[in-house]
Amino acid sequence: MKRSLSSFARRAGATLALGAVAALSGCSSSAPLFLSDGRATTLVQCPAGSDSCSQQANASCGGAFDVVRQSIESGTLNLIYACRAK
Repeated sequence: MKRSLSSFARRAGATLALGAVAALSGCSSSAPLFLSDGRATTLVQCPAGSDSCSQQANASCGGAFDVVRQSIESGTLNLIYACRAK
């Protein structure tokens, strides 16, 4: 009985680990896109009408960033930005 419980626990742990890897792979993002000058771009999403996208870009870039593209879809602001060279 002891042996079958330990093998069951091992299999359950392996199944959970595989499930976690599969779940995380669904959340992964693609590689960043680069501008012609070599700067990486970043996409942030926030509720339309709030300034949290700009705040995130500001914090990430240390203040200065360029908006590459922005759009609003279903009440969500999609902001693609690139940090300015320091």
